[in-house]
Amino acid sequence: MEHTLNNTKLWQTIHNLGYLPRWIILLLDLLVITVTGILSYVIIYRTGILYVKPKLYVVSIPVYLFVSLFTFRVFRTYSGIIRHSSYIDAVKIFFSQFTAAFLLLTFNTIYKYFTGHLVYLSIGILINAIFSFSCLFLYRVLVKQFFENYLYSSRNNQLVKAIIYGTDANAIAVANALKSEMPGRFKLVGFIDKFSQNKSKMILGLPILQHKKRTSTLMRVFGAHALILADKSLTKEEKLNIVDECLEFSYKVYTVPLVSDWEDQKEISKKIKNFQIQDLLERKPIVLDNNSISHQLKGKKVLITGAAGSIGSEIVRQVIQFNPKKVIMLDQAETPLHHLRLEVEKIRTDAQLFSVISDVRNKGMMESVFERFKPDVVYHAAAYKHVPLMEENPSQAIFVNVLGTKTIADLACKYNTGSFVMVSTDKAVNPSNVMGASKRIAEKYVQSLQNHLRATGSECGTKFITTRFGNVLGSNGSVVPLFTKQIEEGGPITLTHPDIIRYFMTIPEACQLVLEAGSMGKGGEIYIFDMGKPVKIIDLAKKMIRLAGFVPDKDIEIKIVGLRPGEKLYEELLNDTSKTLPTHNEKIMIAREIYEEFNELQANIDELIVLANTYSPHEIVLLMKRIVPEFISMNSIYNDYNSNIAVKE
Repeated sequence: MEHTLNNTKLWQTIHNLGYLPRWIILLLDLLVITVTGILSYVIIYRTGILYVKPKLYVVSIPVYLFVSLFTFRVFRTYSGIIRHSSYIDAVKIFFSQFTAAFLLLTFNTIYKYFTGHLVYLSIGILINAIFSFSCLFLYRVLVKQFFENYLYSSRNNQLVKAIIYGTDANAIAVANALKSEMPGRFKLVGFIDKFSQNKSKMILGLPILQHKKRTSTLMRVFGAHALILADKSLTKEEKLNIVDECLEFSYKVYTVPLVSDWEDQKEISKKIKNFQIQDLLERKPIVLDNNSISHQLKGKKVLITGAAGSIGSEIVRQVIQFNPKKVIMLDQAETPLHHLRLEVEKIRTDAQLFSVISDVRNKGMMESVFERFKPDVVYHAAAYKHVPLMEENPSQAIFVNVLGTKTIADLACKYNTGSFVMVSTDKAVNPSNVMGASKRIAEKYVQSLQNHLRATGSECGTKFITTRFGNVLGSNGSVVPLFTKQIEEGGPITLTHPDIIRYFMTIPEACQLVLEAGSMGKGGEIYIFDMGKPVKIIDLAKKMIRLAGFVPDKDIEIKIVGLRPGEKLYEELLNDTSKTLPTHNEKIMIAREIYEEFNELQANIDELIVLANTYSPHEIVLLMKRIVPEFISMNSIYNDYNSNIAVKE
């Protein structure tokens, strides 16, 4: 029968009905108070008393309708959507009806004062107010129930059954928003109380489930397929445990920001997000020393090389927040730099923005940039970073990562830049590939240059600082975007080795720490960041597959393809001979590296740059291994050069 009803023309018309115009709702409300007025008259009449004398109908009826219409207008009772009625509508109706009763009693008193007769029976006015309030609200509730229980029943069958984790105000607000959202996305079946204090109670007509049982058990018992984390008191560790448990049983997990942070509370579904892989990093939030960073950047001229890259662009976004005088964004990639320029121009700032298309390898162009802008702070993020490509093109690694860094560092000193902050990588530690070794050579140069300037009493006041961190989630070429794309394409996910482990942090986290390290540095330091716990890449892949709603090795295959040239299983943050010193920020430590003798290192680097221009990869790598003795090639065509062979003078 329900199927037959659903296919009738009338039902389809009602099903596709939009929201009624306000004037129709107002007419319906006037009709209801007319009926309740008659009902009140009949009930009182049966007691032998007249509510209104017949000869006064000409006065009583127009006044009654006018006063009701007036209070409807004042309290805007007709402005709500009936199918989404709530207690707020009940409050509006209550005040409108009892304000109308008060006005009618006032009119009654004034009329009696002039004529000696009452228009209405006073007790009848109060009875009528109660009837009117009850009927006005009742028909709204009936319409709402009709839409919820019948009109949307077919839609409800298509909704994802979900449980909300939390019973606090934020969780209730999320539930209210989801229940009233049209079209709906979730069908809520209950709440989970973290503290198990509300046994046998309900919220919004839904049961409160006790967390004494495992979350996955509660999900199975109530037939839920999704969990929405809305409890703002959950710790990072608690969230991780819940997510891991749900993913183990292929339940989807969603997270939602605090309701107070929503810009538009009407678009609820856009706020309910799949639990992101960066949310699974086992690390506490980073707290920055904003005063120190602001002191370094406010009103200053800041140059960011590699500004269009994933790290450089985030540094640009964060630097702008500290009100610099000028921000010079330098990169050789035209289109990404153009997109960044369009993005940052939308940010409200007094800083002047400059886009410079150039290459850090071009010393003449770099000198013209320094001469024109005379930057106070330089963030050097320009680099070639893809390990397999640099194994095939070692000359380019030298030109960009070594020569580019040397050029910018030398110019920073020549133009007396306040601080030079170099963005390095954990692949520079005990390097196993050309890319890592080139970054280590750049680190050595920057550090030894600072030591040389101090030793010689140079007038150059530049502080040279190096920051070193691991893989960045979401950066260009990182595994997360690659895995995401492979999952979207149906797999397989390609993994180089089942035991490979990496450190991870998010792009904003990495750049926040770069800014703070740059502000705290005295010169010559290599700062390393707390990267949290190392992540096994195969576990990361499996979690990403489960977060996408698939089953690893069933829906999405994980394919082992072998280590890439220059790749090693474990990345490190320190050399074997290095030690660390703490700083005031527990997330940042100083690596105690051995200083290189500047003149000898500079001579070797100059020789390396000349050799790079011959494009002789094996000779280049041999010299790199002389400059960086701990450089041992892995899974590479340069493995045969891992002995202590020196390049002939």
